[in-house]
Amino acid sequence: MINADPANTFTVGHNQFSTFTKDEFKKLLGARVETQTSTHILDDRVLAASVDWRTKGAVNPVKNQGQCGSCWAFGAVATVEAAHFLKTGNLLSLSEQEIVDCDHTSYGCRGGFQAHAFTYLESHKTELESAYPYTARDGSCSYNAAKGQFEVLGYKNVPANSVAQLKAAITQGVVTVTIEADTSAFQGYTGGILNTAACGTQLDHAVAAVGYGTEAGQDYYIVRNSWGATWGEQGYIKIAAVEGPGICGIQMQALYPSTQ
Repeated sequence: MINADPANTFTVGHNQFSTFTKDEFKKLLGARVETQTSTHILDDRVLAASVDWRTKGAVNPVKNQGQCGSCWAFGAVATVEAAHFLKTGNLLSLSEQEIVDCDHTSYGCRGGFQAHAFTYLESHKTELESAYPYTARDGSCSYNAAKGQFEVLGYKNVPANSVAQLKAAITQGVVTVTIEADTSAFQGYTGGILNTAACGTQLDHAVAAVGYGTEAGQDYYIVRNSWGATWGEQGYIKIAAVEGPGICGIQMQALYPSTQ
């Protein structure tokens, strides 16, 4: 029993996924993985003790991807929303559905790549969510350039397997990370710091790292999921920061948009 294990610093319980079949739950896990061809090394010699972009106004309320494997679009858009805020001081809610419908190098509700979303956004400005609303299903691309708000110049990969490098990236803004999320430890998470290696490292789900901190001597990342605010800690999870691939593989594939 997970909650009875004294080594675990987190709890699990019943939630909206408790009655899901394995196939139903798999529909939520749409992150696809590519080999990183290059990485961008940041200066990690002096890092803040903690960072939380939510308190600085760079993060929107938790969204809900529904029964669509579009986590990759949500992970990417969360970073772009934060990048726009950092550049302009204005937090917009941008359209995940545009990415789902129009990034034809990914597979919509059947999964995709955060890197491909960033590449798409190099030549297509994101529309507001209100202009191109989310439907939780695949649709025909109806992009309107005149409604575009913000584009990126590309993206940068965070060096893998390094707590310091991922923290250094998070100090600059929100970072999208890919994790394994098909285990009971993650699916049923209700609170605390997820610290079990049983979470796995078979990457299948994209989320957004919006900060980091320390509690009772344990470093952790603050991670924003896209399963609505009723999951986890109001839609968030704290994942322990340990060297190597990391808990749930959080340090294996992390990236963020470039805007200058």
